Amino acid sequence: MSQHNIVGSEAFNRTPPLIIRKVRTRALRRRQARAVWMFVAGAGVTAIAGVVAVLAMVGPGLAGG
Repeated sequence: MSQHNIVGSEAFNRTPPLIIRKVRTRALRRRQARAVWMFVAGAGVTAIAGVVAVLAMVGPGLAGG
């Protein structure tokens, strides 16, 4: 079994435990919304790059007629 040196950790504090009564959710929602927008923007850039790559491959074949 592994041994851990937990001397001095909060497990042995004599202070009473801190109870969080209210969690501010606005910051979490804002961070989550920003992550969603970054994902959507990345997907859009990837789609545009894919269309440009396909046009670059097919374009010369169309122009040669």
